[in-house]
Amino acid sequence: MAEQAILIDPSKPSARNLGFLKAGAPITIDISTPAGQKRKFNTFFIGYLPKKYVLIEFPEAKRLGTFSQYIGQGTVITVRGLIEGRDGAAVAFISTIRQTLQIPSRIMVLDIPNTVTLQQLRSSVRIDTKISAKVKIDDVYWKTTMTNISVDGGQLDIINGEKLVLAEDKIIDIVVETSEGDNNLKLNATVCNIKQQVDGLSFGVKFNRVNKQQVIDLLYVALAQDD
Repeated sequence: MAEQAILIDPSKPSARNLGFLKAGAPITIDISTPAGQKRKFNTFFIGYLPKKYVLIEFPEAKRLGTFSQYIGQGTVITVRGLIEGRDGAAVAFISTIRQTLQIPSRIMVLDIPNTVTLQQLRSSVRIDTKISAKVKIDDVYWKTTMTNISVDGGQLDIINGEKLVLAEDKIIDIVVETSEGDNNLKLNATVCNIKQQVDGLSFGVKFNRVNKQQVIDLLYVALAQDD
């Protein structure tokens, strides 16, 4: 998710914004290795004790792979999540792992962050994502990745799309599979700009007839999709 954000109430200590995250809320964590490799993992927020610590669940072991060796005391991670009931607001903070626990389950104990930012979903703010989707262009479906979204539109990347004939103002359909299967998210959009990439195409789109709730649902998909 995008790092540019606003504090809902700058007069209050920003760490209190942790209270907007509910126990069990899905979150993502970003981890970097000493060699500079970066990975994002999905997990869950457990809770926090004011001025003491934050608790989050370890990602699934099969997802972590070799990255599990880098999760330990002193590791700096970025945590991002969505806030239910705040019209699509996102929360983000950076913290350090204080210790890890194995009992009663695998848990990370984080230091209370100095700053917890809240970001309202609106047309002027784009939130970084990595949503796997399909895009229908001239009755042909292409695999795509939505790299950011806002209320009004987003950015899509298509690998190996060099031969794709795409023009500004072309109408396309975007389909995002959800865990429900039969209830996929379908969005109609207009192409706004096109950039040729080394390995394909990147293009911006403006959503047509898309309501804000659909965009909020997309953000939840971003947190729920496998890495």
